[in-house]
Amino acid sequence: MRDIRKAVLPVAGWGTRFLPATKAMPKEMLPIIDKPIIQFIVEALVNVGIENLIFVTGRHKKAIENHFDHNVELEEHLKKAGKEKLLKEVVYIANMINPIYVRQKEQLGLGHAVLMAEPAVSQEPFIVALGDIIIDNEEEELSRMLKLFRKFGNSIIALMEVPWEEVSKYGIAKVRELDEETYIIEDLVEKPSPEEAPSNLAIVGRYAFTPSIFEKLKITKPGKGGEIQLTDAMKMLLEEEAIYAYKVKNPVYDTGTPLGYLKTVITFALRREDINGELKEFIKERIGLIGDVR
Repeated sequence: MRDIRKAVLPVAGWGTRFLPATKAMPKEMLPIIDKPIIQFIVEALVNVGIENLIFVTGRHKKAIENHFDHNVELEEHLKKAGKEKLLKEVVYIANMINPIYVRQKEQLGLGHAVLMAEPAVSQEPFIVALGDIIIDNEEEELSRMLKLFRKFGNSIIALMEVPWEEVSKYGIAKVRELDEETYIIEDLVEKPSPEEAPSNLAIVGRYAFTPSIFEKLKITKPGKGGEIQLTDAMKMLLEEEAIYAYKVKNPVYDTGTPLGYLKTVITFALRREDINGELKEFIKERIGLIGDVR
């Protein structure tokens, strides 16, 4: 099995939870202070040597394409204004990757989005990275995924522990432990109740696939809402080849909901030495006002 050189980023979703903010702005471009969510993910992939990034986009996602391209007028403005640090940063972003953009004309589910990337992926193994998940020190987690892929030559899933009362929000894995860090997947259940869940190990949104997944996606029947689910294709893949997993060690941030997004912004802002002092004072003040109201 060849080393992984490609990653697929499904970013064609409507982002309805953030409307009207996402009417014209892709949710993946929402800022974590001064950097869009998608850039965190792209930088991590680039830093572990992924050479080709394939974005599965929609007609309303031009902002993503523009972000990873040159803006000649902006660059000229920054140059004239003597803002060399900012100029260097925007040029770096434009030169960071040579992206491939694939249009998903209908949003028919995550599985369908991944299938749209097949012509660009061809018969190579590849990573899938969801565009609303940020992982602290993600380079470490992706390196572990790539190491396991080189060891087994099979698909790999990143997992995280979640509270039992929240398992119904996630795809949950039934696993058999191989060692302290590695599991083999026995089954996958999409959004089970706590009583039905086989574990509290949830799929993080980072996968390494063999190209065999495409054949399964082609025969996956649409489920709820007419969508083709990636989890259903993975369950079929399990019938023919093993899928391995590991548990991430670093914190995971789900920016796909307003509350999750706000928690992520606040967490990252509190790390910033240039703003965290005043922010802490502001938070204390607001908490005090809430206490007064109660």
